[in-house]
Formats: sequence, structure tokens, C-alpha cells
Amino acid sequence: RGPPAQMNVSLKGRDLLTLQNYTADELKHLLWMASDLKHRIKHKGEYLPLMQGKALAMIFEKRSTRTRLSAETGFALLGGHPSFLTTQDIHLGTNESLTDTARVLSSMTNAILARVYKHNDLDLMTKEATIPVINGLSDLYHPLQILADYLTLQEHYGGLNGLTITWIGDGNNVLHSIMTSAAKLGMHLHIATPKGFEPDLRIMKITEQYSKKYGTKLLLTTDPLEAANGANVLVTDTWISMGQEEEKERRLKAFQGYQITMQTVKSAAPNWTFLHCLPRKPEEVDDEVFYSPRSLVFQEAENRKWTIM
Repeated sequence: RGPPAQMNVSLKGRDLLTLQNYTADELKHLLWMASDLKHRIKHKGEYLPLMQGKALAMIFEKRSTRTRLSAETGFALLGGHPSFLTTQDIHLGTNESLTDTARVLSSMTNAILARVYKHNDLDLMTKEATIPVINGLSDLYHPLQILADYLTLQEHYGGLNGLTITWIGDGNNVLHSIMTSAAKLGMHLHIATPKGFEPDLRIMKITEQYSKKYGTKLLLTTDPLEAANGANVLVTDTWISMGQEEEKERRLKAFQGYQITMQTVKSAAPNWTFLHCLPRKPEEVDDEVFYSPRSLVFQEAENRKWTIM
């Protein structure tokens, strides 16, 4: 709230596929804007029809609760018209190519939010579309979720610089988005994944470069307790993402010992908190942690709306 941290930041016309493409100042500006919208709309009751006369095409190959609801309600609250489109509603990839779909949507709407299986589909969409494309989730990244996580931590701690984030779980798209942004905001990162479930090697190399550039600490381990040591924030996610159901038995076996419990947080910082992007399963985190006063998961879920706006 208050004056923007960076008055010279311009994001008009930009795609948002990965936080890797955004500078520290641009990330701070996005978080400032989300906080400002939340304060003015939720707490002061202002009406801000910033998207009046605009339309948003929402392509959803994968089902969703928070991404769909936050996008639909958020865009409508700003005065715009969101159109929810599943693969059953449009000809995407069946009777019509992704290229043709992107061109048609560009002629009828003002932005595209796409939740897809393959990140390459987003890359193709951005090449063919003449309007901004926003990643609502792909197999590589989930940038909108991480912006909500950062807003939640900013609200709770008063700032992000110097925090230590510990990830315990799968080396997945949510983790990748933390890895490509945390160091830019001054946060240290501990990662614990089982062998064979490490984050993408290319993204790991980028993360190591960011850690050196911004002077932050980076730890990669297979030991959840080692990763939890000194953590301000403990984060996990599903071990079995959509499309991985046939791997369930193998994954549950590999992730034994990775459930976050009060035993896990014994070595964490005294002011530790917990995040999970939901939906949550008990094997990932027990009820004692998930429903504790240290858990910020429902504040985090609400902030999906303000950051997506």
C-alpha cells in the first residue's frame, strides 16, 4: 500500500509464463499492486472497474478450484468478463490447432489465462497470440501460486528479505517457481526431495546462479529434517499431481518420511509458519501442523485472488 515501490516498472503487454522472466523490482511491484487492490477493495470497499470492457479467455485443460475461482471472481470484480473454456467447450487440440485457437482468442479477448499440461503449449501460444498470455499452471511452473505465497508471507512477516523457505516434497512446478524467484527477493532456500524426484536440472542451475548473484543460501538434500533446520517457512505440495495417478503406489513409497509433522518443525525457527497450495492430503502434512495457528494455508488461498487480479 502507499506509493509504488518502483514507479518506473511497466508490465503492459507482458506475458507471465515464469517468474524467471521478471526482475526483483517487477516482482515487488506485482506484490505491491496485489496488496493495494486487497486493501482498497476488501477493506475500504472501493469499486475499481479497471478491466471494464475487457474480456479474459480462461483455458483449463486441468481442473481447478482456486485458480478458476480467483480468476473468475477477480476479473469480474475489476469490471471485466471472464470466459471459462475447457477442452470440452472448445476445439483446442482436437479439431483446431493451438495456433489457430490463439489467433482467434486474440481477436475476441484481451488476455489469455491458460492452465495446461505441457509448458511447451504456452510457449507456442505466446508466439501466436497478439495479447498477453498468463500461465495458470503448467508441468514446469505455477507462478500465480507463488505470488500468492509471497504476499501471504509479506503480510505475516512484514517483509521477505532474509527469510528461509524450506521445501519438503516433490521437485515439481510449484517448487520451480519458488526456485526462480526467491533469491531475487532476498530469501534463502532449503530443498528436500527423495532421490529420483529432484527439481529440473536446468532450473537447478539457474537457481544456483541466482543464489550467487543475490547472496542467498541454497541447500539441496534428501533429508527433510536437515532442510527444516532454521526454516521460517515450511512448504509442501501434493506428491501425486494430476496425470501421475498411475504412479501413486511408487510415489507414496518414495516419499515415506516426508510428511511434515511437529517433529519436523522442532529444528525450525521459533517463528515458523506453514504453507500448502491445496488440495492437501494427510500423508503430506498431518492435521496438527495443517490446522495449527502457524498454518497460513487459508490466507494463502484467499491471496490467490488478489495476486491474480
